[in-house]
Amino acid sequence: MTRPIDHTSIAGKHFPTAEHVALVVLGAGPAGIAAAVEAAGLGVKVMLIDEHPVASALMGIDVPWMFGERMTAAVQNQGRMLEQIVAARPDLQAAFDAGVDVRLGVYAWGAFVEGPTSKALPGSLLGLADEERSWLIRFDRIIVAAGARDLGLAFPGWDRPGVMGAQGFAAATALYGAFSGRRIAIIGSGALAAQVARQAAAAGVAVAATIDATQRITAVLGEAEVEGIAFARLDGSAPASVACDTIVLAVDLVPNVEMFDLLGCKTVFAPEKGGYVPVTDAAGRCSPSVYAAGDCAGICDASIATPARAIASGRNAARLAVADAGHAAPAADPIPPADAADRDAWRRAFLAAHATDRALTICRCEEVPLEDLIGVRPPRYLDYDATKFENRDIRTLAAMGPVNQDQVKRLTRAGMGPCQGRRCREQVQTLLAMQGNQASGDIPMPSYRAPLRPLPLKVINAADETEEMRAGWTTWFGIPAQWLAQWEPAPEGLSWQNRHNRSYEG
Repeated sequence: MTRPIDHTSIAGKHFPTAEHVALVVLGAGPAGIAAAVEAAGLGVKVMLIDEHPVASALMGIDVPWMFGERMTAAVQNQGRMLEQIVAARPDLQAAFDAGVDVRLGVYAWGAFVEGPTSKALPGSLLGLADEERSWLIRFDRIIVAAGARDLGLAFPGWDRPGVMGAQGFAAATALYGAFSGRRIAIIGSGALAAQVARQAAAAGVAVAATIDATQRITAVLGEAEVEGIAFARLDGSAPASVACDTIVLAVDLVPNVEMFDLLGCKTVFAPEKGGYVPVTDAAGRCSPSVYAAGDCAGICDASIATPARAIASGRNAARLAVADAGHAAPAADPIPPADAADRDAWRRAFLAAHATDRALTICRCEEVPLEDLIGVRPPRYLDYDATKFENRDIRTLAAMGPVNQDQVKRLTRAGMGPCQGRRCREQVQTLLAMQGNQASGDIPMPSYRAPLRPLPLKVINAADETEEMRAGWTTWFGIPAQWLAQWEPAPEGLSWQNRHNRSYEG
C-alpha cells in the first residue's frame, strides 16, 4: 500500500536552481582568489563569489565590517566601487584569465544541505543575491574563504560615529578608496595595529596616537561624533588626550564562521586562533564537500602581516577539493605553524580594563548596557517592574543550567539588532564567561540563520518557489481558516479543495 503524502508538504517538490557548479569559492580575498585560480588550472569549473562592493546601506549598520560612518559619498556609486575593487585586487585578473566565473557584488545569504530534516533538497544549495534579486545555485563542493571580521570591544564612547574597526579602515582606505577621515588614533598593539599604521601611511592619513595594552580609554571627546580621545595608563598615571576624527579599534580580528554553521560543519573554540573555527580532518576537510581557506579557519599574527599564508591555504584547499572530485592534483604545500598566542586573553584584559562602568553600552543596536547584560534584564522599552529582577543575574542563571548566548539574546536582546551580532557577539561571550568564572569556550557559539546579510524583502522573496509549492503552502498544516481572526468562526464549506482560492484576514 502506498503511503499518502500530505500535499501541503514539500515532499517531491524541489526549489528551482539557476545553475549547477562543480566548485564554488566563497570570498575573493587572497585565499579565495588563490583557490579559484588553482582549481581552474586543474580543469575544474569554478565560480568565485564576493559580496564587495556591499551596498552603502549595509555599511551604515557595520556590515560586514565596522565602518564607523567614515565612508565618503563615493560608496553610493556602485559602478565606481566595482572598478575600485578590481584595481585594488590585481590578482582578480589571473582569475579572469583562468576562466573563473567571477561574481562581484553578490551576497551569499544562505546555504542548505541535506540532513535529517531536509531530505527534500535536490542537493547542496547556496542562496545568492544582488541588489535586485535572489536565486539558488546547486554545487558539488565549496571552499569557504570568508576571511575575518572586526572584533568589537566596548569602551567609553565606542558607540560614537567615528569609531571603526581595522577591517573597516582597510576597506575604506585600500579597497574602496573612500575614507573620509584625516587623523586617526589606533587602539591595539601587535601585528594588527602595525598593519593599520602602515595602511594609514599609504593613504596619507595621520596617526595621532597608538593606545596599547598598558593604557585604557577614559573618554571619547566630541559631542555628536569623534573629535578626540582621552586615555591613561592602567596604573592611573600620565593621563593624556589627542585630537582625532577617527578611532580605529585594532585589538584583534574574528574568523568568519557563519557559513560553516549553515553548512552543518562543526566548530570549536580555539583561543589561539581568535575564536570559533571550523573543525577539519587531518587533510583539511570540514565535511566531505566543504573546505576552509584563509583567515576564516583561524587568525594568527603571520596571516595578518602578510597574505602568504592565506594564499598557500587557498591553493591547498583547491587541490584537496579537486582530488576529492576525482581529478589529478598536486600534494598540499607545507604551511609554517601559526603562533600560539592566547588571543582570548587579550579580549579579557581589554574588557577587564574598560567594562567597569555598568552603564557602558555593550550591544549598540539594541542599546543594552553592561548592567542589563550581566543582570539579564529585559529591554528597557518594555517598561517592566525592575523589582522582579533584583535577584537575577548571570550567576543565578548559570545555577539553573549552562549559559549560552542564544538564551541571553532572547532575554536581553543583546546581539539581536540589524548588525546581527557582529559588533557585540564576541564581547558578550567573553563577558558571560568572565561573570561565570568560566573559560570562553564554555559559552556555546550562538546560532546563525539565513539570511546572513540583512537584505530588502524585495530581494529575499518567494521567487524561487514553484507554483506547485505555493499551492500547497496557502495553509499551515492544512488548517483552512488560518487567516481568520481567532474570534471569527470558520465559514461553512471552506474545504481543502477551495482553500487555494479563498483567504480571510482578521
